Amino acid sequence: MQNTEREEFVNKVRERSEIVSVVSRYTPLNRKGGTYWGCCPFHNEKTPSFSVNPDKGLFYCFGCHAGGNVFNFISRIENISYFDAVKLQAERLGIPLPTGRKSPEEMRREREERTLFKINELARDFFHDRLMKTPEGERGRKYLAGRGITEETIENFKLGFAPVDWDAITSFFTERGFKREDLIKSGIVSRRKDDSGIFDRFRGRVMVPITDIFGHVVAFGGRILKPEDERNPKYLNSPETPIFNKRQILFGLDKAHLPISKAGFAVVVEGYMDAISPISAGIKNVVATLGTAFTAEHAKLILKYARKIIFCYDSDEAGQRATMRALPIVQNAGAEVSVVTVPDGKDPDEFVRNHGRDAFMKLLKNASPIVDYRLNYVLSHTQISTLEEKVAALREVLPIFAGVEDTALKNVYRKKLSSALMLDESVVSGEWSEFFRKNSAALQNSSGNRENSLQEKVSEKPKETLKVKSHRKVTSASQAEEIVLRMAWREPDVLGYVTSLVPKENFSEVHREIINYLEKCIAEEKRPNDMSAAAELNTKASEEITRILMNASDDRHETELAAFDDSVKFLRLERMKKLYDKLMSEAEEYFRIGKSEDGKKKVEETFRIKKEMDELRIEEK
Repeated sequence: MQNTEREEFVNKVRERSEIVSVVSRYTPLNRKGGTYWGCCPFHNEKTPSFSVNPDKGLFYCFGCHAGGNVFNFISRIENISYFDAVKLQAERLGIPLPTGRKSPEEMRREREERTLFKINELARDFFHDRLMKTPEGERGRKYLAGRGITEETIENFKLGFAPVDWDAITSFFTERGFKREDLIKSGIVSRRKDDSGIFDRFRGRVMVPITDIFGHVVAFGGRILKPEDERNPKYLNSPETPIFNKRQILFGLDKAHLPISKAGFAVVVEGYMDAISPISAGIKNVVATLGTAFTAEHAKLILKYARKIIFCYDSDEAGQRATMRALPIVQNAGAEVSVVTVPDGKDPDEFVRNHGRDAFMKLLKNASPIVDYRLNYVLSHTQISTLEEKVAALREVLPIFAGVEDTALKNVYRKKLSSALMLDESVVSGEWSEFFRKNSAALQNSSGNRENSLQEKVSEKPKETLKVKSHRKVTSASQAEEIVLRMAWREPDVLGYVTSLVPKENFSEVHREIINYLEKCIAEEKRPNDMSAAAELNTKASEEITRILMNASDDRHETELAAFDDSVKFLRLERMKKLYDKLMSEAEEYFRIGKSEDGKKKVEETFRIKKEMDELRIEEK
């Protein structure tokens, strides 16, 4: 689309977008004066430091420093580009995208996609109504109830039921004027072999809508209810279509991406029923592959939200082989990988139904590191009866340890191999050293490639985070205290954040009195003002706050925030410098009087303080 047209479109969406409403979809906010406050959705915190200013249309976190406008927020939390965030918000508001100047092929493709989305949306509602509102849907409801699927989960995923008739949904669409070729292309119906007509692809099955990251229905999965026979597959998925590529879709990701970000890891299972069961039990960070092996595209999707991936495939032989095929893919993508082995040969769905949420969470907590899982798998599938077989097995498993760099951990694995293969440790150590000597160059290149791959992932993340530096360099503690107090006067709720990092005892006496006054205002849920300040503060403190407020500049909001951030860092550094000097003096005194152990403890404390100071200085650069 033309630049002018795009700008008009963005401005139109911005005018209709109320930032508090948008942010509230993702994190609870509480109003304090003219600003809304809550815990930041971008990092873990207990004391709310995340602010939203509806008048300015901006958000800012004083903890992780994320900030910007409504589209910056959507872009960051959904892990999409800035303009995709604009389009997503436009779709939510019902604002059509501008047509622009497009080629005939682009226009044809967009019309086709809109038609397919519409067919799938209507099919989802058709199947859902048949499940919930018809007598024939009772079979499906009983089946789902037997698997522990709640009505809330049925509504959440819009689960449905496909009638046993050959033309139920075919008739539904043809009566509404949909073209036969469009229905075939959607995968909802199939063409008869003699091309004499079409018939329903899904019949007598519980239906699971499959959605993309934006929540659009792109395909369906159907689980058969009657006893399985050779003619009917247990699970049947839609064929690939112009809007559905199973290599690029993970079931449930549209609902799971925020829980994945919050938990810091994703649980990957093999099928949608294995995902729905844990989700129904309250484990929300679960996604599933769709009748295909785990792909590099799947890994890339998850890495947008978390670096850690836990595989929880079926524990039968087929599930273990699928896990082994997936592990190198995610490892090469830069993910931190571990594996859950479900006990008793169960799948995740059956385990959750039999043992409950807490037992499944315990499995996740005790997931095996990738090295341990691969080692155990190879050893369990290898003959080790003779010495020759044991040495051969040892040479086969050594490449598994290519990514292990910690020396102590290497020693642990060498001992584990010696015990598992019943070989002398000297034999294991010799083969280990020889393998890594011969392959050191190749392993180094492999490691470099993984690092480059991870760097590429990082570079792909949105970069709209607010990064404005203060125009005025903070040069003294008094100046920093003034800037902090000015912000706290306007936005009293930042005070708790400030004093959690810099206790008020570190402020000057007059500034401590002002802080006490502000804390009282917060406790009484009232805004500070010059009238009450004049009445409650002593003359010196009253004059000081008047001076601070009169010295306020005309800086933009972003610059004010940056100055505040710089000031808090400055005060934290000043506090730690004083603490460092105090501890060093105490250490010197202990050594002087012969209390060496006490002196060493004080020195160790100074090392911790020095490390924190260095980290703060790095942040400032």
